[in-house]
Amino acid sequence: MLSADPKRLNHLAAIASVGIALVLIAAKLGAWLITGSIVILTSLVDSGIDLLASLVTLISVRQAAQPADRAHRYGHGKAEALGAFAQAGFVGGSALILASQSIQRLISPQTISQGRLGIAVMLLAIALSAGLVLFQRAVVRRTGSVAIRADSLHYRGDLLMNLAVIGALVLTEATGSALIDPLLALAIVAWLLYGAARVARYALDILMDRELPGERRAHIRELALAHPDAQGVHDLRTRRAGADVFIELHLELDGELSLDQAHDITHEVEAKIREAFPEADIIVHQEPAGLADERLDHKIAAVER
Repeated sequence: MLSADPKRLNHLAAIASVGIALVLIAAKLGAWLITGSIVILTSLVDSGIDLLASLVTLISVRQAAQPADRAHRYGHGKAEALGAFAQAGFVGGSALILASQSIQRLISPQTISQGRLGIAVMLLAIALSAGLVLFQRAVVRRTGSVAIRADSLHYRGDLLMNLAVIGALVLTEATGSALIDPLLALAIVAWLLYGAARVARYALDILMDRELPGERRAHIRELALAHPDAQGVHDLRTRRAGADVFIELHLELDGELSLDQAHDITHEVEAKIREAFPEADIIVHQEPAGLADERLDHKIAAVER
C-alpha cells in the first residue's frame, strides 16, 4: 500500500527512477559494445538522458518538498516544473545528436552482430521500465506531481523505443538489411522530440499558473454555492505548483451578517472545498452580495470579447 505522504511518495518514485536508469545503462552499454547496433546506441544514449532527467527529478521533488519560508510564502512547488522543463531540454538535445548518428549510419551502413543478445537486453529494459511506469502512475494519481508525471511520460516513451529496438534487431537478422537499424532509430528520434514537446508544454502550464481544468473549477464553484448562506461566487482563481493546489475565490454573502457570522460561513465553505481538494491552500474573501466593484471576471470577459 502506498504511503499517505505525497512528498515521500514523490521522493521514492524519483529514487526508483535513478536506480533503474543506472541498471539499464550498464546493460545497454554491454549490448552496444557487442552488437554495434545504432538503435541500441540510441536506446543507450536515451537511458543516459534518463539518468540525468531522473537526477533532476530527484533534486526538484526534494526542493519542492521544502515548506514555505519568508522568501517563498507559496512554497517551492514550482521547482518540479523547472525540473520537468530541464528534462524536456535533455531529451530534445539527445534526439538531435541521435538523428545525426542515424543519418551517418544511413550513408555508411554497418551490419549488426549478436542481435539475440540485444533483444534479451531490450526485454530486460521493457520489464524494468514497465514496472517503474506502473509505480509512477500510482504516485501521480496520489500526488499530482508534474516532475514525476514528466519522468513517467519519458519512460512510457522508452517502452515504445525498446519495442522498436527489438523490431529493428529481428528485422535486420531476418532480412540482412543494414538500413532497417538507422531508419527505426530515426523513428525513435521523432518520438523523443514529440515527448519532449509534451513535457515542456505541461511544465510551462505550471510555470505560467494555468488554471485547473474547467470541470474542477466548476466543482469548486458548486461546493461554495452549496452552502445555504452563499449568494454568489466570483473571481475564482486556481493554479497548481508541484503537489500543491492554490484556490482563491470571492464569496458573496448577506451584507447584514456580522463579521463573526461571515467568518463562520467562510470557514464552513473552505472545509467543504478542502474535503474535495485536500492538497489545496484555500483563500476565501467575503463580500456583501450585490456590491458593484471591479472584478477579475469582468476584465477577463472584456479581453475575450
